[in-house]
Amino acid sequence: MVDRRQITVGMAASLVVASDARAGDQGTKAGMESFTSGGLPIGVEWFPAGSGTGPAVLLLHGADGLTFAEGYRLAARVLASAGYHVGFVHYLDRTRDRRVVYSRIKQDYPTWMTVTRDAVSWIANHPGVDPARIGIVGVSLGAALAIDTAGADTRIKALVDYFGPVLDGVHGRVKRLPPTLILHGQMDGVVGIEHAHAFEAMLKRLGTPYEIKIYPDQGHGFIGAAQLDSAARVSAFLGRHLGAAARPG
Repeated sequence: MVDRRQITVGMAASLVVASDARAGDQGTKAGMESFTSGGLPIGVEWFPAGSGTGPAVLLLHGADGLTFAEGYRLAARVLASAGYHVGFVHYLDRTRDRRVVYSRIKQDYPTWMTVTRDAVSWIANHPGVDPARIGIVGVSLGAALAIDTAGADTRIKALVDYFGPVLDGVHGRVKRLPPTLILHGQMDGVVGIEHAHAFEAMLKRLGTPYEIKIYPDQGHGFIGAAQLDSAARVSAFLGRHLGAAARPG
């Protein structure tokens, strides 16, 4: 049985790099904001990086939604402390859910895609954000949405896929992608490792620059040394593709 808390907290912890993360820094405080998608308000928890204009990251949760939201908030604070504005998007607001209803997932997915695409425009126009330096980090189902979103919007300059699925039809929808980092556990019993390999093959076909790391002893969520290793990879990857981070306030 997969512990959903492990998925979110493991993802958050994997973003922590001892040299520059200050996850407990009380200066990184979230504010609740929103934008409109399909005539409905979509909540976004906004974690500012500091003063001046800088890069920004959209953070997309998995099917657990806000059930274990503190894990995602920790990840957002870590990224903000490293100098990236972060918008933690409550995309399930569009379907009025707190977590995914699995019997409706195929029906609801196109609606969530619309929300995440609208989120790109919202963050690109947010004060303090350099619209030329936007990244997207998706976790599990959120990674699938991140792939579709990045494929549809050239404003996304970097994509991080945490153990996401490659969904039916994505090959027909997505014709290009920005530089991508794939992180997946060989022992993932929720989103099998074949999804990481299928995504890698897709990136090769598209000619997309990418990096991939498969952790042989990890499942759907990273623990132990894999947290630190993936942390270093995410930090370096975002730095290379989004440029210098914003200066802390």
